[in-house]
Amino acid sequence: MTGPVPLASYMRMCLTADVGGYYTGAIEQGRDQFGLKGDFVTSPEISQVFGELCGIWYVAEWLAQGRQSQGVELIEVGPGRGTLMDDMLRTIQRFPPMANAIDAIYMVEASSELRMAQKILLCGKDAPMTESKVGYHSVCKYNALPIVWTETIKSIPIRRKMPFIMAHEFFDALPIHAFELVSVPATRKSPPSQSNASPPPKPPPPPSNGAKCSSRPRPGSTHTTLNTPSSQSRDTPPPDFQLTLAKTPTRHSLYLPESSPRFRALKPTVGAGALLEVCPDASLYASDFAARIGGSPQHPKPKPSGAALILDYGPGDGTIPTNSLRGISRHRRVSPFAEPGLTDLSADVDFAAIAESAIKASEGVEVHGPVEQGDFLEAMGIRERVEMLVKGMQEQVGKEGVRRRAAKAREVMEERLADQIEKMRERHAKMGQHFSDRQVMAELEL
Repeated sequence: MTGPVPLASYMRMCLTADVGGYYTGAIEQGRDQFGLKGDFVTSPEISQVFGELCGIWYVAEWLAQGRQSQGVELIEVGPGRGTLMDDMLRTIQRFPPMANAIDAIYMVEASSELRMAQKILLCGKDAPMTESKVGYHSVCKYNALPIVWTETIKSIPIRRKMPFIMAHEFFDALPIHAFELVSVPATRKSPPSQSNASPPPKPPPPPSNGAKCSSRPRPGSTHTTLNTPSSQSRDTPPPDFQLTLAKTPTRHSLYLPESSPRFRALKPTVGAGALLEVCPDASLYASDFAARIGGSPQHPKPKPSGAALILDYGPGDGTIPTNSLRGISRHRRVSPFAEPGLTDLSADVDFAAIAESAIKASEGVEVHGPVEQGDFLEAMGIRERVEMLVKGMQEQVGKEGVRRRAAKAREVMEERLADQIEKMRERHAKMGQHFSDRQVMAELEL
């Protein structure tokens, strides 16, 4: 037995491991992750309107940036079953000048099963797929555009193009590191020296950050002994792992909590026991997006062009996420440490950290938002579009279908809102603690 392991390593193995990862092959035959028969429902699966409005947003950006006649790239990270890209492409086809300006479509997907589902939807079941050093290639049913699938965004060349990037519920699945603020006991005084020359006093130990990690619980552990919340223990087996505090500082706890002025400013305002979540992968993706859009010293660009749309869940007021890791299975909240590889894992997105990384990576980018997703969709015309769909349906069953989908969308959003409200209560409780001397960040382990 090995371990403990950092929380981020646990998440990465559970979600995208070569063998047994949630998105890379652990789900049993005849069941996928998405939809009513899966574990969760995303906005594109609820209604075509979501993807249509996102497509219109990209058209508006393309218009505002001068209607470039060529060199447009569409890039989606974490495309799911391809539903969102399909809806966006169908919408963009209604604007032929932009549709004809698209050079290629890139899909960043680690799962071979999902990659095939995307190919069937976007290219057709019988469309050939070839492999190269870059990834997998096929031809889209829209305008015969080339589609390239890669396992990482780094496989997509950064060129002087106009990239339009979509990241829908992608950042919440990236691995996080969790840290806890702990008090360090004062250094013990050494006994008086027998020599005449007294040695200089030893300096206090430098601030060291421990980590929260994942480790195996004791045999025979139950939900009760592991303190599993009652809302996460119904009809599920006891967790296979538990979260523990690292006994010594780790390389992550020594660096990550000090990597941003926002993180450093948190210490004087909270007390021991306060939690902090950091997602290094999110910063890497944000920096990549920024370099493609605005250029960078490594990839200079004569003029910024393109845009990225990031739609996800997390605090919109600049607050750093805390204690937000969750597991989802069959549309229920479960322990993130139960049935690893069969349970979806996600955590709140730190939008302020994404903005900070993007601006730091490129002087040519601007960051707007975040705004509430409902406000964004309302501004894009979701109400008018749904009304048009209802009016255009001749049969009552069609109208009822739209209403049922709308009701389902409200239900999903209300559940997530309730979850966010509960997290905010916990966060404010943490912020009410007092600051004490000699405190450091400790990483949480499994």
